Amino acid sequence: MYVERLSNTLDAKAHLHALGVDGGGVGILASKMRLYFLKIHRLHVGAANILKQDALSIGADLAVPRGTVIAQSPYVDAILIASAKQLKLLSRKEKTQPFGLKQLAQELDRMMHAYEPKAPKVMGIVNANEDSFYHESRALRAEEALRSAERMIEEGADMIDLGAVSTRPGSEGVSEQEELSRVRPVIECFYKAKLFERAQLSIDSFTPSVVVLALDHGFEIVNDITGLEDERICALCAEYKAMAVIMHMQGRPKQMQHAPFYEDVIAEVGGFFEERIAKAKRFGIERLVLDVGIGFGKRLQDNAALIAQLRHFLALGYPLLVGASRKSMIDQIDPSRVEERLGGSIAAHLRAVQNGAEIIRVHDVRAHVQAIKVWRALEG
Repeated sequence: MYVERLSNTLDAKAHLHALGVDGGGVGILASKMRLYFLKIHRLHVGAANILKQDALSIGADLAVPRGTVIAQSPYVDAILIASAKQLKLLSRKEKTQPFGLKQLAQELDRMMHAYEPKAPKVMGIVNANEDSFYHESRALRAEEALRSAERMIEEGADMIDLGAVSTRPGSEGVSEQEELSRVRPVIECFYKAKLFERAQLSIDSFTPSVVVLALDHGFEIVNDITGLEDERICALCAEYKAMAVIMHMQGRPKQMQHAPFYEDVIAEVGGFFEERIAKAKRFGIERLVLDVGIGFGKRLQDNAALIAQLRHFLALGYPLLVGASRKSMIDQIDPSRVEERLGGSIAAHLRAVQNGAEIIRVHDVRAHVQAIKVWRALEG
């Protein structure tokens, strides 16, 4: 069983403030106005009948399939419709109920906390290699990389993600020495310019020597596409108190797009996150970010499902990062060259932000910052 929040875009507090409601009453009235639409997947039919009655008793409701009252199917999907206040009341009621409703109550509590809206952060991409899939992100000389990073920060980037090895589908890895030779001049240049004072710096690597070099020079984020597979990376993140980005990937870059397959992509990615979060905790890593890995061993339908159901992963309690910038999923929807995929990138990222992403990893900082500002203004 898992719970997915469906869209509800009303900004109740903004409307109440505009109306001139007394400050003390805004919070009370907003909790009554803001409705949550939660789709509960694979709910025990006994739980569905109890939840339906409990919801109705407090003024909320539960939409269930025909035949639920006579237990026609052992498990059903349902949509819970409730205000914030009603969800809190319902959570208290269900903590003493059978059929998995205690677990549901705990998930409702986590979701209410996780779904508090947060301003998304933009992570700009700088690639210190010549074979990244989008040529505009390449910066082969340290000074060029610094100029690119500084321009992104001026455009509104909160974070800069530096990598020196392409992880596009079909790409080959490089030796540790080669990666170090590419990235060392850039890291030292960033450090000399004190770039770490202007933005959070992220190293896109799973090579321990590269990671420690970056962490020694003002970087505070380790963006690991292997999802903390290497225990040496885990130990470094814990030692430096770095933020670790756990990304999901099926396979390795060279062959990850060779017929990837999932029985249930949401459940499988969720299970991977749970396993790696537990591993991170064993090492004492306190700051985590989860990345569903758009395009990393995923079909179009997998990428679309992960973005559409992104809120499912908020229940794990950590910020979510999405990186769909100029990726081939856009080409599969609207045939286009990499250079023509800015519009599709913005559409995918705005949908991800709407569904709970706190960080978007992008090639085009200015366009995304503007899109987010306009979208948030239109949302109230």
